[in-house]
Amino acid sequence: MGVHPHQRQFKPINAFIIVVMALGSVAYGYSASIIATTLAQPSFYTYFNLASHSNENDIIGLMNSLYQAGGFLGTFTVAFSADRWGRRAGIAIPTTLVLVMGALLAGSVNLAMFIACRFWAGWGAYMLVSAVPVWMNEVVPAHGRGALVAVHGASLLLGYCLAAWVGFGFWHISATNNLQWRGPTLLQCLPAAILLPCLYWLPESPRWLVIQGRDEEARRILHKLHAPDEADHELIQIKAQAETEDRLDSSYWALFTKPSYRKRMILAFTTTVSIQFCGPILINNYGPTIYKSLGFSASKQLLYECGWLTLAFGGGLISLYVVDSMPRPVLFAGGITGAQVCLCIEAALVATYATSPESLAHPNESALKAAVAMFYVYIVIFESTLDSGQFVYLGELFPTHLRAKGISFGMAGVNLINIVWLQVAPTAFSTIGWKFYLVLIIPGMAFAVLIFFWFPNTRGVHLEEVAELFGDEVNHSVAQVVYHEKEESKGEDGHLNEREPSVLGAQKLFSHHEEVNSV
Repeated sequence: MGVHPHQRQFKPINAFIIVVMALGSVAYGYSASIIATTLAQPSFYTYFNLASHSNENDIIGLMNSLYQAGGFLGTFTVAFSADRWGRRAGIAIPTTLVLVMGALLAGSVNLAMFIACRFWAGWGAYMLVSAVPVWMNEVVPAHGRGALVAVHGASLLLGYCLAAWVGFGFWHISATNNLQWRGPTLLQCLPAAILLPCLYWLPESPRWLVIQGRDEEARRILHKLHAPDEADHELIQIKAQAETEDRLDSSYWALFTKPSYRKRMILAFTTTVSIQFCGPILINNYGPTIYKSLGFSASKQLLYECGWLTLAFGGGLISLYVVDSMPRPVLFAGGITGAQVCLCIEAALVATYATSPESLAHPNESALKAAVAMFYVYIVIFESTLDSGQFVYLGELFPTHLRAKGISFGMAGVNLINIVWLQVAPTAFSTIGWKFYLVLIIPGMAFAVLIFFWFPNTRGVHLEEVAELFGDEVNHSVAQVVYHEKEESKGEDGHLNEREPSVLGAQKLFSHHEEVNSV
């Protein structure tokens, strides 16, 4: 790859910034997950009189799928705001939207208002979940980047977990009290309300600043984030690559017309879609409904959901250590295979012990508990390998000038497939039952094989060098220039001079090469 070392010197400020930014991940997780326990609150059904609607399943499906539809559109606005006004603005805008929509959802006076606000809440939440990893990837050092950015995945799982336990706690309030569902819904505003003012004290992405020609600001921020030698080293590489990318087309059209970019888009979209074929959104949003179909009481339905999401958070913490321990394709293929094996066993248990009239009349308690346990094994495998890893991978695939657009396109894949799953799931579970799992399992296993043999590994690769994996010679040249410029700029004490090196060497070298050598 490049000829310079990758070992970046880590500073505690990196961890502090990541933790603060993780509030955005928590805000998304809570917002996306609170609907699961809301749909299990008796007061919610009573207030909106859902039982009186003949198309109750369709309405429930609409509440979930419109959230994803809003998210699909929201992901495409991330690139505009993050590229035009900065990475911090790209986070501030959706944070504000999540805050406002959370309040309006909690205060909804009719079904139409609740459903409409779900759409806009999804818009803001998916903008947020797309914008945070863009910013994280551009701030943290390449060495250990996977673990640091995986905090994003672990934090959104913390949001899921909090939503479940808060919902379970409020379930014990009287079913005649609307606080039972309004309270948990309103609390989704809390992490957004904390994050919004904190953005003022967090640094802008140095890569975005260089693209805007604000090199001195970028230099100051890099010196805060890295040791002095590595900060100068990083600035040279960012500036050299930025000067090259400045001459390149950064439109969505370029993502589809330039072969190497198009390959990245296919990889990003396939990554997120293949992971969603494991069906996590179905188990998360319809968990209480699934447990109800297994014959468990209302309290156990919510309690099992809480336990499932608590284990999900635990899996997210495990991912901090797992995500950089193996090549990305091995991580994803192994995770998908493990999750799909769990779904195979789940389908077999449900088909055998929870479908026939006889099995429902005389339930096998041990088998039904085993079905719940299999969901628990599933979520640990899924979260420790796939959920956090996908955000790391999406951020690594794209160059700086296209990173926001690329991540938004990958997240659009999540929304598209989830719109389908969430809209059809209530009807599918009530009609074909366990066979619905086969719709996930068969394509999912095919995706695992595809990823293992075809996807490139980006683990530990500097963001400015990833392009070499796609045949773009320019980034290899940048790495060489950085190395030689760094060596030539050392003072007598062996350290880099404060104002040296420059990117003159890069400019000379680029004059002998084409801007891009596409695959």
